[in-house]
Amino acid sequence: MMKNEKGQSLVEMALVLPLLLLLIVGIFDFGKLFYTYMHMHLATQETVRLGGLGKEDEEIRAFARDYVQIKDPSLLQIGITPDSSTRESGQYVTVTLSYPHKFITPGMGKLFGETIPVETESTIRVE
Repeated sequence: MMKNEKGQSLVEMALVLPLLLLLIVGIFDFGKLFYTYMHMHLATQETVRLGGLGKEDEEIRAFARDYVQIKDPSLLQIGITPDSSTRESGQYVTVTLSYPHKFITPGMGKLFGETIPVETESTIRVE
């Protein structure tokens, strides 16, 4: 007796395709997260160099906002310690950049929260 197996491949594909697409979008999403982290890490290193050269806080913030290429630059938070008014030669200056990364993969918001903060920090000695 022969069994009719027409449509078996279609049913299997219908069961596997959503999981495959979710996996592909998840890989893309985490790749975007790691790219954002690496870009902000480089931006923090470049920004803190201005503090090491004795630049004012507003110049440092303006450079960071221009250097970082992200979706919404208004969400970028820039922390500089100590302030330029108390900064002296020989001290260390620290620049911290923070940006909220939003996942596009369905369900990631329930696992990790709607946004995950991407934070980088770099320190250099003031010349």
